[in-house]
Amino acid sequence: MRLSVNHVTKRYRTVTAVDAISLDIQPGKIQALLGPNGAGKSSLVRMLVGLTHPDEGEIVVENNGQTIELTYHDFAYLPEDRGLYQDRSILDNLNYIAGLRGLKLSDIRGDIDSWLARFELTERKDEPLRQMSKGNQQKVQLIATLLHDPQLVILDEPFSGLDPVNQEHVLTVLSELRERGKTVVLSAHQMALVERLADTMLLMNKGRAVAQGSLQEIRNTLLPEPVYRVTTNAQLAMESWGAVEQIESVRKLNDEQVELTLNKDTDIEQLWPQLAQQVPIMAFAPIQPGLHDLYLDTIRQQTGEVQ
Repeated sequence: MRLSVNHVTKRYRTVTAVDAISLDIQPGKIQALLGPNGAGKSSLVRMLVGLTHPDEGEIVVENNGQTIELTYHDFAYLPEDRGLYQDRSILDNLNYIAGLRGLKLSDIRGDIDSWLARFELTERKDEPLRQMSKGNQQKVQLIATLLHDPQLVILDEPFSGLDPVNQEHVLTVLSELRERGKTVVLSAHQMALVERLADTMLLMNKGRAVAQGSLQEIRNTLLPEPVYRVTTNAQLAMESWGAVEQIESVRKLNDEQVELTLNKDTDIEQLWPQLAQQVPIMAFAPIQPGLHDLYLDTIRQQTGEVQ
């Protein structure tokens, strides 16, 4: 199932929550939506699942090349706020939600048992939800979301409340969905997990797209100048390399290392011998910032914060 988001805008009175966002979300891929609180992620998610509609632009859903209207059989939506019945047991909640989906309990009993075992909830299936931790309730909500085996899965903060072990369980589940050709959209704050999982990402701020694409494409957008960590005599490097035309800045890290920021079109293979003639170089390596650092630096710049 393919989602095409074409120049979508959503306004609430005087606030533009989503501002001309475009996305092409392919089957068998995981698309992440990233951004600070108030960036517009949840507003975009609500439009994807049909809870609200764009004021401008369109969202087109295709299945096997044919444009379709989404039905509740086609997709699953895990909201950030839980919709479980606290006074009923895990099993009662799952049975009830399965019934709402039109599933026969006799057909899915094995699936429910398998999910409960996978998330180590079998022994607690008859306990009321109010006795469960936030993490266990999140696992129940995720099971309920996936019971009907949807083609499109949209998850708002799926890792919320989970410890590292269960985060790994969810990573595995989402990876399996991708392998089965499902279309997955998730909004999350756990940058390290998103970096491991997502095929493409959209970084939003104040309703607008700041950067999008693969992690490398986002790096190229947000950090166009290459940065290297060089092992050398740091003091001599500071004195000798600062005037080199291809170098934007030299920053001393310690007595034996400097950080070089180069001009975007610098020919690295020609530059290193030139630098080594001035100051011997023991080692050098590109600095590839992780998604967490890119995210924080970009949002700080967008909001005018001083680092």
